[in-house]
Amino acid sequence: MTFPLAQWIDAHADCRHNLAKSGMIGSIPGPRPSNAEVRAADDVELRRRIADDLGVDPRRVFLTTGASAANALAVLFLARARKGVSRGAFRVCHPEYPPLFDTARWAGFRVTESASRTELAIVSQPRNPEGDLWERSRLPEWAAESRSLLVDEEFREFAGTRSVLGAGRPGLGATGSVTKFYGGDDLRLGWVVAPEERAIEFARFHGLVTNELSAYSVAGALQALDNRENTRRRVREILRANLAAARAELPRFRAPQAPLFFDRPDSREDGESLAHRALGESVLVCPGSFFGDPSGIRVCMTRRSFPADLRAYLRVRDEGTTGGRAAPRRPGGTGRAKGAPS
Repeated sequence: MTFPLAQWIDAHADCRHNLAKSGMIGSIPGPRPSNAEVRAADDVELRRRIADDLGVDPRRVFLTTGASAANALAVLFLARARKGVSRGAFRVCHPEYPPLFDTARWAGFRVTESASRTELAIVSQPRNPEGDLWERSRLPEWAAESRSLLVDEEFREFAGTRSVLGAGRPGLGATGSVTKFYGGDDLRLGWVVAPEERAIEFARFHGLVTNELSAYSVAGALQALDNRENTRRRVREILRANLAAARAELPRFRAPQAPLFFDRPDSREDGESLAHRALGESVLVCPGSFFGDPSGIRVCMTRRSFPADLRAYLRVRDEGTTGGRAAPRRPGGTGRAKGAPS
């Protein structure tokens, strides 16, 4: 059983126009380690490589079986009420990647978007589904009243930015994986970077709830890091063409920092209804209700077929706006400048 967003994407994967896949799998060659690389796989070396990239002590880096596991472990570890903190509250900024807040809600914690004092604040950077990247000063300000801050950096490689972990904020943890940028879905490998002051405590927790990773996954992740520059060239080639297509169809489109954006139609139609109408035309998009904001649609830009897929989506969307007549193009995405308020 997968979580609802993944179920939606997998159940309709045969759509002719797929704008739901947020990673590069199928668009670039993913890591394929050789037998010799698998035999030589060293998880200690992998942790060191990840730590060097993020600018942290390797003792803070813990490997997991993927991004979902990384986020779940981090949330369940961090989302624990302490003395002097409003019990059961954590802060989120919708729209947001659903497992981040659904896991905390499942654990019995109350979701809030207010700046009130909470045990935990959760955010993706760059944002999923909006694709924007907050200014460095905004993140600590937004999480100032939260004891711990968890940042999902799954799309950081697309933005080409340094990790937020350099901020040195107490209670700061982060997650990542080789899934999106490297197209490494088959590897099932991610990581959690625990808050510096709680790394020893997290090590005990991690040892209790995880198993040893496969040598194939470790070797594939090491290969992905070795081939980063080649992957970056391939990814940029695809995204350059797809961004140009988005600008052509959406004249006021603001380029996101990740290969996705959140489209809010002009009509009163909600994202759920629009997504189901799109299915009738073999167009797959993700309704914003999965992300806590039913007003929009997540559109992904990772496939080489994106220009044609986007045109197919806009035909469906505009038919709903005009009753069957083509409507003037409107801007996609959030329409906000980098760092502007959500």
